[in-house]
Amino acid sequence: MNPADTDVIAAIATAPGRGGIGVVRVSGPDVAALAMQLLGKILQPRVATHAAFLGEGGRPIDDGIALYFPAPASYTGDDVLELQGHGGQVVMEMLLRRCLALGARLAEPGEFTRRAFLNDKLDLAQAEGVADLIEAATEAAARGALRSLRGEFSALIDDLVGQLIELRMLVEATLDFPEEDIDAVDRNRAQERLARLRAELAQALSKGRQGSLLRTGLQVVLAGQPNVGKSSLLNRIAGEELAIVTAIPGTTRDAVRQTIQIDGVPMNIIDTAGLRETRDEVEAIGISRTWQAIERADVLLLVVDAAIGVAVRDREVVARLPQRLPHVVVFNKIDLAGESAHTTEPANAGGETHVWLSAKTGEGMDLLRRALLSIAGWQATGEDLFLARERHIVALARALECLERAVIVLGETELFAEELRLAQHELGTITGEYSADDLLGEIFSRFCIGK
Repeated sequence: MNPADTDVIAAIATAPGRGGIGVVRVSGPDVAALAMQLLGKILQPRVATHAAFLGEGGRPIDDGIALYFPAPASYTGDDVLELQGHGGQVVMEMLLRRCLALGARLAEPGEFTRRAFLNDKLDLAQAEGVADLIEAATEAAARGALRSLRGEFSALIDDLVGQLIELRMLVEATLDFPEEDIDAVDRNRAQERLARLRAELAQALSKGRQGSLLRTGLQVVLAGQPNVGKSSLLNRIAGEELAIVTAIPGTTRDAVRQTIQIDGVPMNIIDTAGLRETRDEVEAIGISRTWQAIERADVLLLVVDAAIGVAVRDREVVARLPQRLPHVVVFNKIDLAGESAHTTEPANAGGETHVWLSAKTGEGMDLLRRALLSIAGWQATGEDLFLARERHIVALARALECLERAVIVLGETELFAEELRLAQHELGTITGEYSADDLLGEIFSRFCIGK
């Protein structure tokens, strides 16, 4: 363990600014001694105690509630002291400075939760669930993060690891004791076990991808020629007047962004400048930024006028799109074109989805929402999703690849055992059974200070 992990650390645990209360959190060895100097009394464990918070010379800094949690029954696994005072920024900073003067050092971002991980109070996936719960942008994301924090994701991974270990034990026993009469893993039994493991791992990967979508959302860019109704469509999707709508081409000069949610899935909708040739320097900058937004998008909505259809310029836009980028052609203004709302699905995986709608009246908007969810790969799976991070998805996918290779080398016991070992290692990186210090540093550095 790093010597710094045994320091007494302190930080303001509540958000900056003014509030009804503010909290300073202290954790480390022998926090009771610091509490005695700060409060002038011995605290009873896990009992809210009214006390004056004393500065140098015994002068009160504030009046509030103190809570003491001795190790190991605390959030971090070390002694923890929480000081709840009045939520003024100056008061909180004075109280924090007093804790630092008494021997604590300022905590780094995520250091309290890092200590909880190092002291086996949380595994790595649960620790990440803490940050994801704080940052959740939708109710569905918050519920998924809570499931991760409560250990449901970890329990799923532990179950998969348990099955791998059981299969590895049988396989490696045949390697270590070939002369013994051991119930060897024959081809059929191994195939059955592998088939079950692959199916469960594939299901976990599918849930992880769904949960990743809840966590990161979908980048949706509106693009098209001027005056096809992109800004009107943004306003209709968002449910408020965010973008200026006029009949003058080139009104939108810069990207207008709004985050919405569809069936609990966060979507970042970006309205952009109309794509056309222009001599207006400012508009040209906006068009350049439109292409930059398209490069970073997950989905493109190419908006066209339903009365005109897909023009040559629109096809030129499609031709310039990144090959990986799915797009939907939105035929807007059906109220003027005499069309009805409908949609056509792509004939193949790389084809276009077409949606006819009216941003002005709202007709057909449900069709567009369903198309976005379909492109995102969203499936209503109920209340069993967890919030997965990119590293979780990568580890699950690699573990599944190991099992796919294991099927191929089933008859070669040494290679078969090695693929099982590699799969177990990949899954172990999710919960932190196998973790590098640089990975831990990257993960916890993204937490807020005080957590």
